[in-house]
Amino acid sequence: MTKKLLRARLGAYDLAAITALADQRGRVLSHLVALTYDEDLLIVWRAIEAFGLAAAAVAERDPEFVRGHLRRLLWLLSDESGGIGWRAPELIGEVLHHRPDTFADFAPPLISVLDLEAEDAPRFRPGALWGIGRVAERAPQLTRPAVPLVAPCLDDRDSQVRGLAVVLLGRLGHGAMLAQRPRLLADEGNVMLYRDGGLTIATVEELARQAVNAT
Repeated sequence: MTKKLLRARLGAYDLAAITALADQRGRVLSHLVALTYDEDLLIVWRAIEAFGLAAAAVAERDPEFVRGHLRRLLWLLSDESGGIGWRAPELIGEVLHHRPDTFADFAPPLISVLDLEAEDAPRFRPGALWGIGRVAERAPQLTRPAVPLVAPCLDDRDSQVRGLAVVLLGRLGHGAMLAQRPRLLADEGNVMLYRDGGLTIATVEELARQAVNAT
């Protein structure tokens, strides 16, 4: 399937067809990575979701092939690549969400994205929080070491970072930490979330209250 046809499938939110094709054609994973640079943000997020599903299917028969893609994504975050892996943390997190046992060794390097050099961290911080949060949904034990790096994100200037940090800490059972920061419970900053094939907007306040109540 060509990149153009894949994009059409993403537009129709036909992830099942993409997953089936990925199990037959290895190039599908590469095309999905390329589509995370699309101008349409909804296509970008659907490509991320599809990548996780497709990689999980391919891993059934060839986990090393998927490992190669994960290593490539980590390299795209490095200085050597120029740090062009803009959606690499989300892609890695999505794969680990579906295959936490198979690819558990990629959790520490994903968490380490939160500890990048100061000049590189801001552009990858939201994606890292989202990716780690996806892993935390299925395998919280792999992501608990991230807590010391996530806590400072609650004070970030970017409401997207604050909101995703709130979500992650809530998933890890640290709602009490949020309750100790009353300003988060009155934070009207917007946070974009991807759910069920669509994009929604919530406030940091809404997400913080949900996390506190869930603890």
